[in-house]
Amino acid sequence: MKRYCYLIGSLLILVSFNGFSQAPQQDIKGSKDHPLLTRMPDFWLSNYEESEFNSYKFIGADKKPNIIEGHKYYIEYRLKTGAQEPGELKIRRNIQDALKKIGGKVLFDDNFNKMSTILVEKDDKETWLEVRSYNNLYRLNIVERQIMKQEIVADANAMGDNINSTGHVAVYGIYFETGKSDINEKSAEAISQIALLLKNITYLKLYVVGHTDNVGNIESNLKLSKERADAVVNSLTANYDISADRLKAYGVASLAPVASNDSEEGKAKNRRVELVKQ
Repeated sequence: MKRYCYLIGSLLILVSFNGFSQAPQQDIKGSKDHPLLTRMPDFWLSNYEESEFNSYKFIGADKKPNIIEGHKYYIEYRLKTGAQEPGELKIRRNIQDALKKIGGKVLFDDNFNKMSTILVEKDDKETWLEVRSYNNLYRLNIVERQIMKQEIVADANAMGDNINSTGHVAVYGIYFETGKSDINEKSAEAISQIALLLKNITYLKLYVVGHTDNVGNIESNLKLSKERADAVVNSLTANYDISADRLKAYGVASLAPVASNDSEEGKAKNRRVELVKQ
């Protein structure tokens, strides 16, 4: 009798195990791929969490943690039983390449910990993505954050008031390509307001001072900030007929921050051009 019970029990365990292994590996209810990414072939969505507002600690380009807040997703994919493993590196590289095609930047990539941080700036939104990959599964932590609107809008009268009261004014709205001194066409309004300021106050002479955040080394940022200030001066003299002897360009890199560089918001405030009365 005991032997009979043992056999029945063994058969039940075997049936249960086989039933589990043969269970359809379907995406969990309510889950979905993120709009920026399709999934790797032969993977199914095994875990999914979405919250309207939450935070996550991403590793940035400076290898320091950045706490990003916004619409958050946690998405986990597992390889279907019997499918060939692509390898963890192939998973990471595929995700990186897909996001690069839509303007994404790989901020951090760590082969030892098998993870990457990627930033996509698109449709007035920053999308931060961390991928952690393994041979048969990968996990995505994603936060969508609205790009910070600049607190100071370039206006000739407001800039004049600030210069009269404090001797300087920070100008936001002058944009450069990442790591370069090329002025983005979106900067035209801010530069035209500086030109209007100089035309309204004909005796005013200015130092045009470039500032950066602390990403990169100080030597390269000193060079970059000076080149950006030069670019603004050149635009004012070439396009708005401002006399060159009224302007002098300098660059101070990250030596005069107005906010902490420990957050992306602070870095955005520190990347600026300042006008200083001579």
